[in-house]
Amino acid sequence: MENQFSRTQLLLGEEAMVSIKNARIAVFGIGGVGGYVVEALVRSGVETFDLIDDDKICLSNLNRQIIATRETLGRYKVDVMKERIQSINPEVIVNAHKCFYLQDKSDEFDFSQYSYIVDAIDTVTAKIELVMRAKEAGVPIISCMGTGNKVDPKKFQVADIYKTSMCPLAKVMRRELRKRGVKKLKVVYSTEKPAKILGIFPNKDKEEHKKIVGSVSFVPSVAGLVMASEIVRDLLKDNTDKQ
Repeated sequence: MENQFSRTQLLLGEEAMVSIKNARIAVFGIGGVGGYVVEALVRSGVETFDLIDDDKICLSNLNRQIIATRETLGRYKVDVMKERIQSINPEVIVNAHKCFYLQDKSDEFDFSQYSYIVDAIDTVTAKIELVMRAKEAGVPIISCMGTGNKVDPKKFQVADIYKTSMCPLAKVMRRELRKRGVKKLKVVYSTEKPAKILGIFPNKDKEEHKKIVGSVSFVPSVAGLVMASEIVRDLLKDNTDKQ
């Protein structure tokens, strides 16, 4: 009998669909990257998500974030993503957390209940804390490196953090993770040299402008889709290994 995942099942098989369905995925950061991770995973058949983000959709999100429309401006990203998920598949359970993840929030999450953790946030401190908690819980994690100031989606690669190059964020992460004894971390990163910003962000002073990065629709989205494909592959590999 045909269902919304019939085409996926033709490629992956019935057992694979059960594994995907039973996975519980925690996505930290529902922005340009994280939104596309969730989009691809719900359309792949995942039926339990934890979404973590304290941000609201703003005008500058419209150029690249899948949940950003004129109708969703000003709303919490996790709420809008939850609605979108359940409009695609009403069977999905979504736990929405309106918070910015840092060390003081880590005790609010039981990492051991997750099948996979997605790091799609920008703050180095928070990214490191996520990695440490995931490793402690023995749960696989994939981390996105910098997508800002990039224009070539073909430059994305999947690699261990210690085999990355060019990406400034990856350089910082390598240094900090090495200090903490983390031996490996799967990441999606770009080998493209960051482009120079050509103008000043509206309504920002020069100091604040230094923190702003440029972005386009076709770069963070590709990073998110690559991450989702890696998660599905790993879920199916893990299921095969257990058989």
